Amino acid sequence: MPDHVHFFCAEQAAGAKQNLSRFIGAWKEWTAKALVKTLNLSAPIWQKQFFDHVLRGGESYAEKWSYVRENPVRAGLVAQWDEWPWQGFVDFDSPR
Repeated sequence: MPDHVHFFCAEQAAGAKQNLSRFIGAWKEWTAKALVKTLNLSAPIWQKQFFDHVLRGGESYAEKWSYVRENPVRAGLVAQWDEWPWQGFVDFDSPR
């Protein structure tokens, strides 16, 4: 999507909530520097906060990935999800 990013990750250790904030902060810093340099954009690139959603109960990565994958279709940017050129992937074979 042109105005936001979806990022899937798995919690691996106790206290990961604080580590997630640090990780997202570092990722935003790294990507912002690259975008400013590569695309000649002006900072800031990202908002200070982020929204996380913990998968609960019957929710699955596959269900959430399907929702995310359809975002460009719902926004009218493409007719089908596989036409979106910046399509990512979820590695379902990784340990969760």
